[in-house]
Amino acid sequence: MKQSVDRDSRESLRVLWVDDDQELTSDLADYLSGEGYEIETAPDLESARAKLGESVYDLAIVDIGLPDGSGLSLVKQTPRSQAREFVVLTGQGSLKSAVEAMRYQVFDYLMKPLELDELRNVLTRVRTGKTASISATTSAPERAPKAATANRQLMSAPAPAETMAGLLIGKSPAMQQVQELITRAAASDITVLIQGESGTGKEVAASGLHRLSRRAAGPFVALNCAAVTPALIASELFGHEKGAFTGAHRQHKGIFERAEGGTLFLDEITEMPIDLQASLLRVLETGRVLRVGGDTEIPVNVRMVAATNRNPVADVENGRFRLDLYYRLQVFPIELPPLRERGTDVLLLAEHFLQHYSNGSEAARAFTAGASASLLRHDWPGNVRELRNVVERACLLGADEIGPEHLMLTQRTLRADVEDSASTSAMPKIKSTLSSVRLRDAEYDLIMQTLTACRGNKTRAAAELGISVKTLYNKLKRFEAEGLRATAANM
Repeated sequence: MKQSVDRDSRESLRVLWVDDDQELTSDLADYLSGEGYEIETAPDLESARAKLGESVYDLAIVDIGLPDGSGLSLVKQTPRSQAREFVVLTGQGSLKSAVEAMRYQVFDYLMKPLELDELRNVLTRVRTGKTASISATTSAPERAPKAATANRQLMSAPAPAETMAGLLIGKSPAMQQVQELITRAAASDITVLIQGESGTGKEVAASGLHRLSRRAAGPFVALNCAAVTPALIASELFGHEKGAFTGAHRQHKGIFERAEGGTLFLDEITEMPIDLQASLLRVLETGRVLRVGGDTEIPVNVRMVAATNRNPVADVENGRFRLDLYYRLQVFPIELPPLRERGTDVLLLAEHFLQHYSNGSEAARAFTAGASASLLRHDWPGNVRELRNVVERACLLGADEIGPEHLMLTQRTLRADVEDSASTSAMPKIKSTLSSVRLRDAEYDLIMQTLTACRGNKTRAAAELGISVKTLYNKLKRFEAEGLRATAANM
């Protein structure tokens, strides 16, 4: 009997629908109740707050424009212990309201008039998330995704102690924020859009998100939309039937089907042809794909992560990217910072790559003080990808110690020009003992010596170090907070 009760509790979904369009909510509430959902309605903020104060809901569907205020205020003020997920509605969608809703980590953003299939898909995804959450807290062994067959190469589940900090290297405040966001996103099937310059590690972040998620036992499938010709991308995404076009000699499963039970990563999503974006949007809303040349839709269970190195809002404005697809993808945005803004993360990453490319070497390798200083001063236009290539090349050229000459960093990107030759000649050499001190102290010494050489001029010192003046001030404040030396605050 208990198993039956638990099953009913797991499959039911308590929904609060806050909307002043009583005709709409009444009709849809009756329909959804017939499909097994527990639907309650509220016409305004006051009555919604009263209901939320008395009961707990799995989902609150909230219209932004309510008679007594903005529905976003309800999203912002309601504890997630009272409503586990939120979906916002609007009949007058705008980028501004969508971005504001995303700040509150809403589950989805829907436009009126509502499409019934789209609404049912959202409810199904919320119910699936609830079921998985309940399953994770029971003592029963976790089941693999439905499509995890024996002949499929599956990734192993993450170790209990594994965290995003261990998968995406970095201790700078910017990277700590990224790590926290990815860890939070991994706890659900929410759609994620990762933005960042080329080489910042977008696929690494997506792979780490997958490994921390409950889909870790399923496949992680990646596709670079810019690397596939427009003529083939539909087939690669959705698959094709035999004879669908010239050269289609056999049936082909697209990446949605190949990612079944796992995570699909679409890199450079803004490069997707505009005519295919509507098809992708439909798959995201319905959870079904239609192969090229096929006539039967195939259900798929896939978590979507997309990425771009461009500004998607600008692409929307110039007509290169669909506004509705942007809404659907940017449910949980994450922005990766460029390497030049990550401070001593450069040295952490360099050490990581050094160990990786030194495998098999008899002696442990290390960077000299001069090499560390060069790494910190470099502009890194190619970001982490460029750093990895530099370290790999240095390992081929160097022996036990890696010096500046092995890095082969060009003066063009070192940003080492100073305002006059006197400042250049006054620049002290980095102490030879720098390699033996902690990375934080190495950064401190480099910055303080640069300030001394620039006679306390922070603008010139920032240019010499290859960082912004704001970043330099932040570092000095951090030194003062950490109590390294009182002179940091007085320079």
